[in-house]
Amino acid sequence: MNEFEQAKRIKRRRIRVFCVIGIFAFSFIAIGTQLVRYQIIDSEKYKQLARKQYEKKFILPAVRGNIYDRNGNVLVSNTQYVSFAADPKILGDKTTAVAVSFSKVFQKPSSYYLDLLQRDPQRHFVWLERMVDPSIARKLEDEKTHGIVILNEAKRLYHYDDIASALLGCTNIDNCGIAGLELQYEDALKGTPGSIVMQRDGLGRVRPSIDYPSQKPVNGNELLLTIDVTYQSIVDEELKHGVEEQLADGGLAIMMNPKTGEILALSVYPRENPNNIGSIDISKVRNRIVSDLFEPGSVFKIVAAAAAYENKIVSPSDRFYAEHGSMKVVNNGKIVRVITDAHPSDWLTFQEAIEFSSNIVFAKVSKLIGEDRLYRMARDFGFGMITGIDVPGEVRGILKKPSEWSSTTLQSMSYGYEVGVTPLQITCAYAAVANGGVLMKPYVVAAVRSPKGKIVSVQKPTPIRKLLSHQTVELLQSAFEGVVRNGTGQQVSMKSINIAGKTGTSRKWADGQYQENTYTASFVGYFPAEDPQIVCLVMLDNPKAKGYYGGTTSGPVFRAIAERVISTSYKFSTTLVAQTETDNQMRIVPDVRMLTVPVAKKMLASYNLSSNVYGNGSLVLRQSPEPGKRVQKGDIVTLDLENNSSLTKGTVRVPNVCGMSVRRALNRLAMDDFDVRIHGSGKVISQAPQSGEVVAMGSRVLLNCEFPCAITAITTSAGIE
Repeated sequence: MNEFEQAKRIKRRRIRVFCVIGIFAFSFIAIGTQLVRYQIIDSEKYKQLARKQYEKKFILPAVRGNIYDRNGNVLVSNTQYVSFAADPKILGDKTTAVAVSFSKVFQKPSSYYLDLLQRDPQRHFVWLERMVDPSIARKLEDEKTHGIVILNEAKRLYHYDDIASALLGCTNIDNCGIAGLELQYEDALKGTPGSIVMQRDGLGRVRPSIDYPSQKPVNGNELLLTIDVTYQSIVDEELKHGVEEQLADGGLAIMMNPKTGEILALSVYPRENPNNIGSIDISKVRNRIVSDLFEPGSVFKIVAAAAAYENKIVSPSDRFYAEHGSMKVVNNGKIVRVITDAHPSDWLTFQEAIEFSSNIVFAKVSKLIGEDRLYRMARDFGFGMITGIDVPGEVRGILKKPSEWSSTTLQSMSYGYEVGVTPLQITCAYAAVANGGVLMKPYVVAAVRSPKGKIVSVQKPTPIRKLLSHQTVELLQSAFEGVVRNGTGQQVSMKSINIAGKTGTSRKWADGQYQENTYTASFVGYFPAEDPQIVCLVMLDNPKAKGYYGGTTSGPVFRAIAERVISTSYKFSTTLVAQTETDNQMRIVPDVRMLTVPVAKKMLASYNLSSNVYGNGSLVLRQSPEPGKRVQKGDIVTLDLENNSSLTKGTVRVPNVCGMSVRRALNRLAMDDFDVRIHGSGKVISQAPQSGEVVAMGSRVLLNCEFPCAITAITTSAGIE
């Protein structure tokens, strides 16, 4: 090899060495650059990515606040249900077996679950069933398939099922309010969720991270309502019965304290059970009492009558010719319509025109009142404006200004047409008369309370305006009493109490015209008439069984409600009285008389009291111990039903005291004034007479206890000797 070739080879070798060195140098620089970027420039980004591999943030849900009635009865609380989800990628070839297993338990075709699992194989989370009752969920306890996720989820529990459902509303499957008070007070009820960060160690075990403090959830606030669950259940039951008996399309009722504006009961029928989230019809949860408009018919005559009396245009004894029940309205020489009365008459005083609901007389009086005074009185009563009640969906109604009136509006409005009102507005108007002429703001939530028992906010009675003089109130009062005593509301009359009220019947408007044979029938009244404590409106939608007039359809429903209400021991209480006990083992017996058995049992259970039922009937006629008595937690309340005739005056049913301690048995028997004798000591193992037997008041009861000893005579008034 010559020198030229050798030099050439050395040169190539050097070039290769330099290339190798260059490659290493470039690689080193590139790696160094990436390290600088990873370790310094983008260090936080990659730290976060690393944390995600071994850290996970878990949400700690807050407990939604309870809802109570005015007496401390729990209306709404929370319970735990079970939900099932799956990871399709992990399930793999076990998908079919899981679908079959779920199909057997939930009675759905296996293809339903296969479709959920196979619709998108790339998904890592698929809901299979949500909010499953724990008793049903236990049927899947043997389902240990890897890839099935079992979660406990909070679910709203409505203790009285569909009672007050239109007012309370409901939550969706994620426990968020979507209707009623649940929606209106969502922010107050839902609370604030907390969180905790968990770390996974090398063995896959999950433990709380000490580097991140946990944030405890803040539970939701509680609502204290003005609703009385006893009154509410009575209104719900009687409204349902009235709708079914009258073959009506539906109905609604509202009960209010006229002196404070507190809503005592609010009912819409048909209604839904909010416990059934999956099958609920949200349209039936709508509160039609504040959201729907009606042409009120004759119950709106309160406006024209008040305007006539307040402006001293007429007196009760002024006489008007009632045209024998039919009056033609002529405009420019043409008959534009005919006004008719359901009760044809010749001459009527204005008092009688109210009692017999004469449209003709009111049409004539409206011309004396005039547009401005009639409109101003309607506005003063609150028509055409929202009442401000604390429930969602309230509408203001339709009250045209006089400049918008046609030639027929003045007369039509005087007897309740060409105006749109809500049932709540009508109720508030009559409550103003019952309250001495003062219009009150209606409200449902008396207070909002924190989970620790601190009152967060309070809503108090709020007068809106004084709109009627004392003289006008007395004249209207006399007229409304006459409606029930002599006029169209005679079917509401009761011997035990004076009722004042007004009937109303109106044709329904649809498709641009009044419909034939479709009506809204109403009765609104208050009692006792001398000192009104309760105002109640009952409205039936298109009754068809026994006519369509308010006095003969809605009136009997009002009467049935009033009869049951005055049979309770509440005596028209106007103040909020919550159950407060310093001794958590003691309970104040609630009044469950005139309630149906299921409702009575649920109410007693909410007080941690048991019950024994005697007789055949649907309503509780008597109870022992009587309402207001203090008993121990777990005591038994005896319920006698309405059709049970075994109890007569001076008799009482022997309660069941077996299993109680001597002192507890004595306390229970003392409430019914029994003469007690004890044999032995400890717990009562038998008694004579037996529980449920009917005996004379003050009868002797012998108690046999666990440890026999000499018979010791005692009396309930003297205590243990």
